[in-house]
Amino acid sequence: MRSIASRARTGNSRLELALLLIASIACVLALTANLSGDSATALSPTGGVGTLIMMALAGVTVFGAIVIILSALSAARRASKQRASEIQELRRRLAAAESLIKAEPQILVHWEQSRGLDVVAQSLSGIPGLPSNQQELLRFGMWLEQKSAADLKAALDALFAEGRAFNMILRTAAGGHVEADGRAAGSRAILRLRDVAGYKRDLGLILDHQKKIARDVRSSRALLNALPSPAWLRDANGRLTWVNTAYVKAVEADSETEVVASQIELLESRQRRAIDRTLKSGKTYQEKLGLIVGGDQKTHQIIAIPLAEANAGVAIDVAALENAQIALERQMSAYHLTLERVATAVAIFNAERRLTFHNEAYRKLWQIDEEWLKSGPLDGEILDQLRDHDQLPDTVNYREWKSRMLSCYTNTREIEDTWHIKDGRVVQVWGERRPDGGVTYFYDDRTESLALERRYVALSRVQGETLNSLKEGVAVFGPDGRLKLFNSAFAQIWRMSLRQLASTPHIDEFVTNARILFDDGQTWETITKAVTAINTGREQLDGQMVRPDNSVIDYAATPLPDGAMLLTFADVTDVRRYERTLQERNEALEAADRLKNQFIGHVSYELRTPLTNIIGFGELLASPLMGELNVRQKEYLGHIAQESKSLLSIIDDILDLATIDAGSLELRLSVIKPSDIIDATILALRERAVSADLTIDVALDQQDRTFEADEARVRQILYNLMSNAIGFSKPGGGVKLECWREDGYIIFAVEDQGIGIPFEQQKRAFERFESRSQGSDHRGAGLGLSIVKSLVELHKGRVSLESKPGIGTRVTVRLPERAARPLDIGQQNPRALPHAHPDKQAS
Repeated sequence: MRSIASRARTGNSRLELALLLIASIACVLALTANLSGDSATALSPTGGVGTLIMMALAGVTVFGAIVIILSALSAARRASKQRASEIQELRRRLAAAESLIKAEPQILVHWEQSRGLDVVAQSLSGIPGLPSNQQELLRFGMWLEQKSAADLKAALDALFAEGRAFNMILRTAAGGHVEADGRAAGSRAILRLRDVAGYKRDLGLILDHQKKIARDVRSSRALLNALPSPAWLRDANGRLTWVNTAYVKAVEADSETEVVASQIELLESRQRRAIDRTLKSGKTYQEKLGLIVGGDQKTHQIIAIPLAEANAGVAIDVAALENAQIALERQMSAYHLTLERVATAVAIFNAERRLTFHNEAYRKLWQIDEEWLKSGPLDGEILDQLRDHDQLPDTVNYREWKSRMLSCYTNTREIEDTWHIKDGRVVQVWGERRPDGGVTYFYDDRTESLALERRYVALSRVQGETLNSLKEGVAVFGPDGRLKLFNSAFAQIWRMSLRQLASTPHIDEFVTNARILFDDGQTWETITKAVTAINTGREQLDGQMVRPDNSVIDYAATPLPDGAMLLTFADVTDVRRYERTLQERNEALEAADRLKNQFIGHVSYELRTPLTNIIGFGELLASPLMGELNVRQKEYLGHIAQESKSLLSIIDDILDLATIDAGSLELRLSVIKPSDIIDATILALRERAVSADLTIDVALDQQDRTFEADEARVRQILYNLMSNAIGFSKPGGGVKLECWREDGYIIFAVEDQGIGIPFEQQKRAFERFESRSQGSDHRGAGLGLSIVKSLVELHKGRVSLESKPGIGTRVTVRLPERAARPLDIGQQNPRALPHAHPDKQAS
């Protein structure tokens, strides 16, 4: 009512102000008219009356306006007082309203269409997860559970759009509970958040628990439905109340509803009775039973557990598991058989630390009784027995060491240890934990390998020292083309530092540095290809480098079996210098030898002519035609003839040797009989044998086959041998000449019973001008055996000598039956040809 009266008063004041405004305007108009008509009224007799009237009206108007203004001012003062009283009343009511709002812990959120959400009051606190900041408070998704936030958002959308009120209990992310109440008032809406107390709190907890149980039940059933194994629930009466999808498929039903409604059983009645008896005793039933699933009977592991007023069960198909177990056992058997054949000792312990497997190498390594090992002793017991037999390393604290060795049962880290046993053995031990909790031990007896390693290191050290002591540079480049091994001579030859070579440079880098001393691109390219080529292109090569400093380097590349390449570099500068010196000296000697042969041939020829004349004149003087000679003269002429013939024979021998050395002696091959050669030789030497009182014994093969040779030269060979034998034989002795055929050779052997040749002189028997009388009367130039050897070798034969001092000498000549075309003496030096026994002294 007060507000209505106030509004009425406000309307009257406005009317009075309007009337006052109209009166003021009228007054102004009157004054204006009066002023405009002053001139006219002054001339008119009636002008004074009109003026007075107008002035009266103006005065009345002004008075009325003043009265109205005073009345309006009075009304305004009364309205102001009234408004102040109303404001005071409103403030009192607002304070009372705020007291009522704050009296209850709550949060008020005001919504207006043009302003959005605004927190009006916030006195609620102490609820887990409820933010104190207003901005965070309005972000419901940040502090409410996801589902509660979604429910509140849907309710607020319906409240703002349709004015639909709601009341719900919300759960914070921290687990607290808040009651949310939403109401609409015209175009505005109010959201009230209060603490849940009393029965509402209990109801909230119950609802949360119910939601959790429902969620767990849905999750459990979803999980059971996803299992491939049939599962079921039964009530206290043994009736099916729920089955999973696998159960429905197993009994070939259409749905869970059909199975529960028709009570379609997967188990047989006797099987169910056995399960019920076990469950009634409060125990869990676990047995393997044969079930018919999908028309096939398979073995299933049945597990049934008793519940408060029900029971649950599941049938797990273990047929595949049994097959896998059989396959696993078969695989383990093959695995154990494989371990049984390995040389490394292996021992496997289970999770209870008992020995379950060991191979023969393990038993031989530790020499433990086989029956005791089969009993499955503990790991610690085996260690104790090994300690009793001094087969463990010495330790300061055996208990601590044993605990560390057994720690692999509780630690997934692999253990590794080296045992130095008192008997000198070194055993490497590895222990690794297996997935089943057991441990597998490996024992490797490294005694021999360590000894081999030590020997290898020693050999490597010796090899290194040996390589460094070589004057020849040695380098080994691996299959990757990098330097793997070198010696100090290699560094010296190429003037590279040991540090530079120790950095394993590539062959290209080495060649780049070496070309400073020898810049021949083709040679280095050949060496580089030999080092970097694949196995099919790896070839051995060698060559020589002449560097600008006049040093000569011989190089060679040899592929190694492991794919590496061995390079050797030898500084042969001095050797080449000596070779050139020797070549020059050899050429000088050859020239001197040719000059000597020419001189000997010339001198022998010049001596042969007068000697022939002497022999001819001597024979002429001995002829009766020249007159009779006395005995002394005949004796002198005989000596002259004999010595002249001996000298002529020597000259002939010298000429033959000179001819042979000059390479101009040619064999005149023909087919001859051994008997003819022997007869001619005996005939020529008969007088000498008779005068020396010697007997010549000839032994000839009965077949007497012919052979191909130079008859004159073979006769000369036998003549020289027989002449030597007669000359070194004692009077009254004998000389034996034998001839036989053997393995394609004609063999002549001349044996005497003379004084023999000392062993130290037999090596020089076939040398030229080697003549020693050995106390006999025989004298000679020492060319007989030398000519024999040269002529035999021209026939591609061999000559040998056997002699014993005081017993005699035997010379054997072997000539081929079919003589090959003789080599030119220019191509063969007879003095360089090998001979079997160069032991006879020449005459």
